Amino acid sequence: MYYEHAIQKYKEQHNLAAFRPKAVLFDMDGVLFDSMPNHARSWARVCTEYGLEMTPEEAYMHEGRTGASTINLLAQRYWHRDATEKEISDIYAEKCRLFNACPEAGRMPGAMELLTQVKAAGLTIVVVTGSGQQSLLSRLESNYPGFFCPELIVSSKDVSRGKPDPEPYLMGLQKAGVRAEEALVVENAPLGVRAAVAAGIFTVAVNTGPLPEHALIGEGANQLFPSMQAFADAWQDFFACF
Repeated sequence: MYYEHAIQKYKEQHNLAAFRPKAVLFDMDGVLFDSMPNHARSWARVCTEYGLEMTPEEAYMHEGRTGASTINLLAQRYWHRDATEKEISDIYAEKCRLFNACPEAGRMPGAMELLTQVKAAGLTIVVVTGSGQQSLLSRLESNYPGFFCPELIVSSKDVSRGKPDPEPYLMGLQKAGVRAEEALVVENAPLGVRAAVAAGIFTVAVNTGPLPEHALIGEGANQLFPSMQAFADAWQDFFACF
């Protein structure tokens, strides 16, 4: 089976005799919530208003970065310098205002089914997100009651280096009390995939946005599904391969 091939390849890459996951680390935007269209439009509008031209399509490529990192990347491009703390604060505050004015993003189709199966398998569930927006973080419990606890959430406010640095996922492993070879990551963003792979974790990419598949596979994703629903539908067969 294709899943077995991907798992065996991971074991060979990491010199593992056995590989049995104990935890699943979920990204949030584009994985648990269908929120990326709102994020992309909000980032594109605010950055362009400040003279940092960005398209919604480019915003998908920056998904997973901290807000400050995204702003500084554009500031270097257009202003040839880092943004000041005040500029970062002002731009990010306006981005959050625009995002919060958007229609509320719903649960990603298939996410509840997948979480239910992961929990039934006895695996620890962790959220590792580049977002720091309380409006989304506070909705985890109301949208997915009983699946998440604050002690098992890593947000942009918890790390000094966001994705694509592996720090967020390394912190997620630490919070879950597991090693890299005892976890799975579920990601939809190229930079998130890069971060998870750099942390040494088996990474499942779900292509829930407008990106071509090679944008995720090229970053080292071990397994690719076209949607969260597809992953939920395949979970039993997938997990049986471990």
